[in-house]
Amino acid sequence: MTVLRIRMVGDPVLHTPPRPVVAVDDALRTLVGDMFETMAAAHGVGLAANQVGVDLRLFVFDCPDEETRTMRRGLVVDPVLETDGVPEVMPDADEDQEGCLPVPGENFATGRAQWALFTGTDLAAEPVPYAGSGVSARCLQHESDHLDGHLYLDRLMGRHQRAAKKRLKRNGWVAPSDSWDPSAVEAEEVPRG
Repeated sequence: MTVLRIRMVGDPVLHTPPRPVVAVDDALRTLVGDMFETMAAAHGVGLAANQVGVDLRLFVFDCPDEETRTMRRGLVVDPVLETDGVPEVMPDADEDQEGCLPVPGENFATGRAQWALFTGTDLAAEPVPYAGSGVSARCLQHESDHLDGHLYLDRLMGRHQRAAKKRLKRNGWVAPSDSWDPSAVEAEEVPRG
């Protein structure tokens, strides 16, 4: 398996909704394996195909499930999201922190629904529902945003939005061709523009 380069904020591929998956073949199976490898190398909990520059509507995840107190690992092809509604108040700076691999090393308070359900299919075209609350729901919603062409930065409000704009400018993350290789950096290091 191969660790893939992760596209960074500023790359148009991150703001373009990917196309549905029409065929499952060996190339797609290889991509999914590479995505799991990349997510692990980047110490992430989810990774959408467009984050590695692939125009397909699928994501992989390995995120904590608060109800079972285990990690849930899987993939969803062409998912549809259902939630109990995103709060319309300022997110809590301590409780609602969220990060994103295309914005490495940065975290901002982001409002998310407390419960989420995904329905989609696996690589065998079998239906797969994934439901979660708390952190698991946050992970599912975050990856769904990627498949709709949005970054979590697009959801920021007020002071969190202003802080994000300052940090992106400071880091110099604006070039459409910026990407980083998770296998080439230590866990404590993050790429800077």
